Amino acid sequence: MSKFVKVATKSEIADQSAKLLEIGDKRIALFNVGGRFYALDDTCPHADGPLSEGSIEGEEVECPWHGSRFNIKTGEVTAPPAVESVARYNVRVTGDDIEVEV
Repeated sequence: MSKFVKVATKSEIADQSAKLLEIGDKRIALFNVGGRFYALDDTCPHADGPLSEGSIEGEEVECPWHGSRFNIKTGEVTAPPAVESVARYNVRVTGDDIEVEV
C-alpha cells in the first residue's frame, strides 16, 4: 500500500535543481521546475547514472554519464542512448512540506 512521505521543504530545493532522496530501497530524484515539484527514479535505465546530478534545461534532465534526456514531469525518455522511461512518483505540497507517494 502506498503512502505519502515528507521528504523536504520547499526552501530546500532551488528552482531548476534536484535533490536525491533515499526512501527505503528506492533512490528518487526530486526536482523543482518553476516552483512545481516532480519526482522520478534517480537511476538512468541506460547505465545507472544518477539523474539527481544531471543538468536541467526547462522540463528536461540530462543524465550526467551518457547524455540521455528525460521529461521531468512524465519520466519519458526524450533523447538516447536510453530507450526506456523512468518511473514517476506523485508529489504533493502541504504548506511548506513536500511529500512523495511511495
